[in-house]
Amino acid sequence: MTHVVIIGAGIGGLPGAFRIRDTLGPGHRITLINASDYFQFVPSNPWLAVGWRDRKSVTLALAAPLSRRGIELIASPVTKIEPAQNRLTTQNGTSVDYDYLVITTGPELAFDQVEGAGPDYHTQSVCTVDHAERAYQAYLRLLDEPGPAIVGALPGASCFGPAYEFSMILDRDLRRRWKRADVPMTFVTPEPYIGHLGLGGVGDSQGLLEAELRSREIKWITNAAVQRVEDGKMIVAEHDRHGEITKEHELPFRYSMTLPAFRGVPAVAAVDELCNPKGFVQIDEFQRSPAWPNIYSAGVCIAIPPVEATPVPTGAPKTGYMIESMISAIATNIAAEVAGREVNARGSWNAICLADTGNTGFAFIALPQIPPRNVTWARKGRWVHLAKIAYEKYFMRKMRKGQFQSIYEKYVLRILGLKHLKEHKAA
Repeated sequence: MTHVVIIGAGIGGLPGAFRIRDTLGPGHRITLINASDYFQFVPSNPWLAVGWRDRKSVTLALAAPLSRRGIELIASPVTKIEPAQNRLTTQNGTSVDYDYLVITTGPELAFDQVEGAGPDYHTQSVCTVDHAERAYQAYLRLLDEPGPAIVGALPGASCFGPAYEFSMILDRDLRRRWKRADVPMTFVTPEPYIGHLGLGGVGDSQGLLEAELRSREIKWITNAAVQRVEDGKMIVAEHDRHGEITKEHELPFRYSMTLPAFRGVPAVAAVDELCNPKGFVQIDEFQRSPAWPNIYSAGVCIAIPPVEATPVPTGAPKTGYMIESMISAIATNIAAEVAGREVNARGSWNAICLADTGNTGFAFIALPQIPPRNVTWARKGRWVHLAKIAYEKYFMRKMRKGQFQSIYEKYVLRILGLKHLKEHKAA
């Protein structure tokens, strides 16, 4: 009997556990280890931060769906991984041996790289459900005492979609409350231009997003490195295309939500030869560690190089479709190894993003993620807003039932006219 251990029950880890159960069948042991005993649907956090969702609607207790599929749960953070012994240890003292390890932890949030940034200091976040709840409480205070708002990302960030989403969702909610006139908004980003998205732009993403921000009267500063944040004031250095500082801004604010740079979680980053200097897991074309071939990894915690060098550092995003294809490939490859066959499934590093903006939305497609591309596509429409809501409902329903969700292959790719793409491809 093979024992597969998965670390992290996020967008990749939880459906990945179900997918691995599907491919291996009931005769093998699967254990899912997570820092908490619940799953959180992170893409809904921008809605939660303005009160359009509550915690109950975007979280799911893990015990019931995992038990239904015969998957063990350990709700305690991993503190040590010993790959030479095929063993790991959790914070509650549990020692777990494994045959295969799948790392889907997501990142550690590097707010500490900017003095005064983060929910424990002066800016809000939508990176976790706890952060989003705190952001909502701060938003309620803004409604009571309106003033300037700053939304954006910190130097080194790689996930820009939620920042754009939140700026426009915030704008939409303020207008619904007739408070928008009292809240001047500025979008601050390390991207070299609006719509870069960590991808070097996708189709006319620059023109589309600039037009949208302009129509919503949201000012912006690009090539921006937030240097420090004080109570009610953000110090921002604006750079030119050569990386030289051209202007320093002191931006007052009553409310700010900024996304941080990411790095690997400590227990994973500490493993010899597993990660790059930032703690992200290095993998081969089959999602395996070159140093430890029985360790697989998927999602935000893997090492992907930036699409291009930018004057202020930015990283490359990992989108839902990429993560879905990665975990599908991992499940197929582990099943092949258990059966004594060669692995041959590769995850697709194509970028497909649905960004909700409150009453409409944007769809971006980059195939492949790194230029030159076979497809670059960007569209705006209310259908994206509706698709994002449908995605949330479909995903949560599948997780409650203990089923792998294949929403991108079954629905999104068909909608976008790309149904010939697959979750993963054979070598």
